[in-house]
Amino acid sequence: MKRETIIAKNAPAAVGPYVHAVKAGQTVYTSGQLGLNPETGKLAEGVEAQAEQALDNLKAVLATAGLSLADVVKTTVFLADMNDFAAINAIYAGYFEGEAPARSCVQVAKLPMGALFEIEAVAVVQD
Repeated sequence: MKRETIIAKNAPAAVGPYVHAVKAGQTVYTSGQLGLNPETGKLAEGVEAQAEQALDNLKAVLATAGLSLADVVKTTVFLADMNDFAAINAIYAGYFEGEAPARSCVQVAKLPMGALFEIEAVAVVQD
């Protein structure tokens, strides 16, 4: 199986020793995307703004792989506070219109850089 590294020029640089995504066969696995502004490298203010920026960053990574949010089959959302669940759902629903992917959502003790929201995804190249 062919393995391809995906580096998106219009997404924030990785904050550790990893790449934006890896394409293995027909499947793309993304690294977690934070609400970092790709131009400044700074986190957006507040959980809603971080969620929107992280989802925009995810879109940029997928676009570099030739895919879109419509190709996503599974996401995992990490929240610093599960009390933000309803607000995040409203934002998430605006990005994943139509048939939504499978999703897990968990509260974690801490996210990189003090982030409040992170998302990773698995997408499949459509035949």
